[in-house]
Amino acid sequence: MKIVAGVDWSDAAFAAVEQLGLLYQPADVTLVHGVDLGLFEYPIVAEAANLQGYDIFRKSMFEAGCESLDRAATMLPSDIPKPRQLCEFRKPARFLLDTATAMAADLIVVGTHDHSRVAELVLTSVSHRVLLHAMQPTLLVKGHAKPIRRVLVAIEGRDDGRQICEWLNRHPFRTSVEATVLTAVPMLPTPMPELSPIPPFESWSEELMAQAQASVRACAEALLPSRYSASSRVMKGEPAPVISETAKEFDLVVVGSHGREGLDRFLLGSVSHAIVHQVTCPVLVVRSGKPTPS
Repeated sequence: MKIVAGVDWSDAAFAAVEQLGLLYQPADVTLVHGVDLGLFEYPIVAEAANLQGYDIFRKSMFEAGCESLDRAATMLPSDIPKPRQLCEFRKPARFLLDTATAMAADLIVVGTHDHSRVAELVLTSVSHRVLLHAMQPTLLVKGHAKPIRRVLVAIEGRDDGRQICEWLNRHPFRTSVEATVLTAVPMLPTPMPELSPIPPFESWSEELMAQAQASVRACAEALLPSRYSASSRVMKGEPAPVISETAKEFDLVVVGSHGREGLDRFLLGSVSHAIVHQVTCPVLVVRSGKPTPS
């Protein structure tokens, strides 16, 4: 398994690298730090701003980036091969995404802060850009790193569940976990009292529940029994709130993403994006469909 992780000097970034080591035992890890000088990337701007010691400034920023990579590398367990460390003068998100593509990475790992959706649009945080544009599955880590024992696998249907389970079987966690496969069935509008009962309505509702039950059972049964102690659950309600509330009982949430394009994803919303904002535990987003152009 190949993993590429973004590193800066934030506690969130170091927690993400530590979480990587607790979750997986990859054969190849690349730690990436993009040195973003902002407007001072260009010497002519620095001269106009009368910034003294521009070369010393650039060197100090680069050395600080290398030091962050060295510190992050010490957070990985000794049974993981020594990580590759890349530090360049690049925009952090773009550098991370390009490296993941060049390395044919199986997973991107990045730490994230609790920004609101509006703040993300304005600040264009690294984790937000990675979530929108990555081609690879992405692990977004919040808070402190911790052992993962209980995993919530949230699926939308049979096809979505199959893709997620296939990825989880190809890339199992370091230790076996309890996995609960969950799907949420939106509540159907209740017929007017004077029109009840309506047999077609009741039949349709029962059919939706039956299909949901079949989907989660199929996904749970597809997970490798040697790596996952799997169970299934169907709940009624809108997916994002239901999954986010249920996630309070778990250490990690796994959810699919279907490649809705950038601004549409923000304006129209997506289950995976909403969950990232609402839960407090790490979220593993398994990609299906095409990435958005950056």
